[in-house]
Amino acid sequence: MHACRNFLPDGRWHFQHGPMDLVIQADGLRSAVAEAYESAWQRFEGLLQELVDELPGLRAPVGETTSLQGVVAQRMWLACHPYRKGFMTPMAAVAGSVAQEILGCFRCDGIDRAWVNNGGDIALHLAPGQSASVGVYADIARLDAAQLRHGLLLDGQLRIDSTMPVRGVATSGWRGRSQSLGIADSVTVLARTAAEADAAATVVANAVNVLDERITRMPAWLVRDDSDLGAIPVTVDVPPLPRSQVQRALQQGLQKAQELQSRGLIWFALLACQGEFTATRAPGVSLTGLPAAKDMAAQEVGSVFA
Repeated sequence: MHACRNFLPDGRWHFQHGPMDLVIQADGLRSAVAEAYESAWQRFEGLLQELVDELPGLRAPVGETTSLQGVVAQRMWLACHPYRKGFMTPMAAVAGSVAQEILGCFRCDGIDRAWVNNGGDIALHLAPGQSASVGVYADIARLDAAQLRHGLLLDGQLRIDSTMPVRGVATSGWRGRSQSLGIADSVTVLARTAAEADAAATVVANAVNVLDERITRMPAWLVRDDSDLGAIPVTVDVPPLPRSQVQRALQQGLQKAQELQSRGLIWFALLACQGEFTATRAPGVSLTGLPAAKDMAAQEVGSVFA
């Protein structure tokens, strides 16, 4: 298996190697953009092997110290370290950490704006005066072939401005490629970095939960044999639940998100479950298309992002 890259018709690049699946776009001086893409490709080619070389340590629970050596491996560990009192391995931040590493090639003169999307976990570069809009699609179960061909009808959009201390976006939930202990369709987190957003989204999504015998859970290794979660039960199916249960689950997740916000670990979180939404409040965040979530967010107390 070798790394491969493809130039997409809309001007983006697609880098793929094993589980790493990146879509990259950059704006700025043509020469600077071309040089950054080439640097990103050179960095990407050997990155998977770097992680494989330290895989046992990356799948071990995060403790007080680490023997991990690689820069991306250490970034994964650092992003998960605040959550070490629960069960957390550095793999919870792998997608965001990889995106962040590749984005580093675009933080240079001549690049106005760039983003690296690794399966939904996004690292951003915004020069002064620049901004980015991130689409929110809450429930991948609603995807069909027509939408994939003609474009998604987004649930909403988040606008991120260069003045905000946000350069990472990540989404977690029980659907898609994520493994989750909770029932959230999606939890989207904005944070300082993509690695930090990735780890935090996992924690908040796990907290969106209720006990109900109709919810199907299985040991993680039975769902995916290479899972770092081992025998921990993960959610594999959630039937339609009473609205009261959905709202209770979202409230638990919101409380966890507010806790992380008060600790300076995230800037904003948007939580979705079975058509219901809630969100934290954060200065400068512009959320369009989800009026219910915006109203709920306005009722919450914002916190300082240290």
